[in-house]
Amino acid sequence: MKSRPLILITPCTERRGVEFSDSSLSLSDRYPRAIVAAGGIPWVLPCLPSGNMAAEAVRRCDGMMLTGGDDVQPKLYANHLPPKLKRVLSPAEPARDLAELLLIREIFRQRKPLLAICRGQQILNVALGGTLIADIPTQVPGALNHSRLDRKDKIVHKVALTPGSILNKIAGKQTLGVNSSHHQAVGRLGELLCVTAVSPDGVVEGLELAEAAAGVWAWVVAVEFKHKRLLARTSGSFERLRSVNGAV
Repeated sequence: MKSRPLILITPCTERRGVEFSDSSLSLSDRYPRAIVAAGGIPWVLPCLPSGNMAAEAVRRCDGMMLTGGDDVQPKLYANHLPPKLKRVLSPAEPARDLAELLLIREIFRQRKPLLAICRGQQILNVALGGTLIADIPTQVPGALNHSRLDRKDKIVHKVALTPGSILNKIAGKQTLGVNSSHHQAVGRLGELLCVTAVSPDGVVEGLELAEAAAGVWAWVVAVEFKHKRLLARTSGSFERLRSVNGAV
C-alpha cells in the first residue's frame, strides 16, 4: 500500500499562548484537515530559523504548504515606506519570516512541491526577489475590498485563471469564485514566477512557475485566497488536485 505523502505546514506565532502565556504556534485546524482530505499527512513545523533544520525538514517531507497570517516585514521588500502606510501593517514575528525564507530556499534546492496560500504567496514572491503592495486600499486606486473578514467563508469575487495553468486544470474552468481576507498583494513579480489568476481590479490572485522554470523546478502553486475556508464547497477539487502534474 502506498504511503500517504507527508506535507510540511508553516504556522503563525502568538506572543501569548493559551497554556503558558508564552510564544506559541497558531494554526487554523482547516489547513491540516484540507491536507488530510487531499490524501496527505500534515506536519506542522515550528518557526525556527535554522538552515540545518530547514534542510532536514524539507528532505523528510514530500511537499510543503505555506499558510496565511500576519504581514511580511516591510524591510524584506521595500527600502522605505511612508509612516502612514507603516501604521496599517501588522508584521509577523521576524522568526517566522526568516524560517519561511529558509524553507523556500530548500524547497527549490531540493525540488519539492509547494503550495503557498495568502501570506504564503506573498513571502514566496519576496523570497524570489519580488515586492509587495503593502496595503491595497492605499496603493491601488479603485481596488475591490479584498479584506472581507466579515465573509471569510463566502465567495466575494471572481478571479480569471490563465488557460492551461495548473489552477485552470484543477478548477476545470476559466473563472473561479473566491473568498478574500487580505490587504497586501504581489507587487513586482519575483524571478521564476508567472501570474495565473487575477481579480477584476488587476490584483494578482495566483502564481505558478514560469514556463521556462517549470521544466527545471518542482510543482509550485500560490494563491491569495483561502479555499480551506470553503472546504465543504471544494471537495471535488481534491480529486483533480491529485491528478494534475502528480500533485498531492
